[in-house]
Amino acid sequence: MAAGADVVLISGGKVALPTPLNVTRIDVLSAEDMLIAAQQCVEGTHSKLQFVLEDEHDHSHEHDHSHNHSHEHHHGDCGCGDDDVSDHNDNNDSLQSYDDNQFVKADIFIATAAVADYRTEEAAPQKIKKTQDAMTLSLVKNPDILATISLAHPELFVVGFAAETQDVERYARGKLVAKDLDMIACNDVSRADIGFASDDNAMQVFFSEHYERDAVTLEKTSKDKIAEQLAGIIGQVINQRQNG
Repeated sequence: MAAGADVVLISGGKVALPTPLNVTRIDVLSAEDMLIAAQQCVEGTHSKLQFVLEDEHDHSHEHDHSHNHSHEHHHGDCGCGDDDVSDHNDNNDSLQSYDDNQFVKADIFIATAAVADYRTEEAAPQKIKKTQDAMTLSLVKNPDILATISLAHPELFVVGFAAETQDVERYARGKLVAKDLDMIACNDVSRADIGFASDDNAMQVFFSEHYERDAVTLEKTSKDKIAEQLAGIIGQVINQRQNG
């Protein structure tokens, strides 16, 4: 956002954190719902994105209408008002066409936190009573949202995150290749001074081989500053990508 991007946040519906200012938030309740929402956001077809787009066009239309109305009134006595009305109608037509046909597709997909790897195969509609000494739950894999989006949309710049407790670089680089990512940021969550229970973080950033970029180390600092540094790095790599 601070870097000038329009940001859509897809979040678990039970997350109580406030939504950042000027961010479009989409709440979901399952991994499958999150995948669907991510696919729709990438393609620009999610209903919330259409609402935001229409709202922006309404404001633009109001501005154009005000300007054109003032212009017509100013020249009314000289007989050119009819031309202004015609121009105003043409603007209406182009705005309508824009609303109907324009889908704002994503340029960057950042997967900051993964859903659970597994879910129960069947969800009990009612409370499960304590009727036996042991119970077995059958689990099935959740969809891999990051890999699905990355492999289906090679035009996207895709960023993943990895939280590891050992062999941080090896696991991060493996994920980078397996999911066909452009970039991955990883941290060592075995450290007590950074990560989940801290306001600070420190990260290593790795890039797809075709960028021919060395890994970047982000030293321990506040999570806000880490985020700013990551946004800056993403911007640099996208410029490199666009400029060949």
